[in-house]
Amino acid sequence: MTENDVRLQVYLARSGIGSRRACERLIEQGRVMVNGQTVRRHGVKVGQGDRVQVDGKEIRPTGQKVYVALHKPPGYVCSNSDPEGRPLAVELLRPRYPMRIFTVGRLDINSSGLILFTNDGDFAERVAHPSYEVEKEYEVQTRKPVPDDFLERCLAGVRVGDETYRFVGYRRTGARSLRVRLVEGKNRELRTVFDEHGYGTKRVHRTRIGPVELGNLAQGRFRPLTAMERRLLRGDSAPRRKKRGAG
Repeated sequence: MTENDVRLQVYLARSGIGSRRACERLIEQGRVMVNGQTVRRHGVKVGQGDRVQVDGKEIRPTGQKVYVALHKPPGYVCSNSDPEGRPLAVELLRPRYPMRIFTVGRLDINSSGLILFTNDGDFAERVAHPSYEVEKEYEVQTRKPVPDDFLERCLAGVRVGDETYRFVGYRRTGARSLRVRLVEGKNRELRTVFDEHGYGTKRVHRTRIGPVELGNLAQGRFRPLTAMERRLLRGDSAPRRKKRGAG
């Protein structure tokens, strides 16, 4: 071991496998090997001479860092593989970005809009983890009109099963359409809230992640993040949240 050795989860994140937390889960699941031995505990350090494998494939840290915004169409999965063989959002980027990259957070298969890709695990952690409160904004169309009192309840938090879901703001754009701002980003959060309370969802479309706007980026197209966008996402200068009501 040398002073240049790093923790295994850091090594994995720098190799474009995922955020540090995602890499920790891979270790716990027994999917990571170091020098031919499966590692299931945290704290193991690796260096330049070690052979690290994930799911049997050898990986190494990448030199070039990638930060990309994609307009995901409906019907694409936000994963690097799918056992059902469904289309992968990452494949839309492959002609320009053939290296290993992964999504920052998720959009479910039926949802569309802005999704970020990177091979920088620290960056992904900073953007996706709810403790950093990076705000995401969505356009939502429901099947039934949603009353104001229900939307106000969502600002305080509504329960579905064992989970509490909370909006940080909303703006009504029609009887069955609105813009919603979130910071937690739980799995299928908006669909769960509206479907389980009887309003249904026809469309969920993400338009913003922190300072990054989808803008007029066409469906299926992508662009690199600007240096300013990257700096804002890494720092504490994301747009300030409004605590209640329309906005």
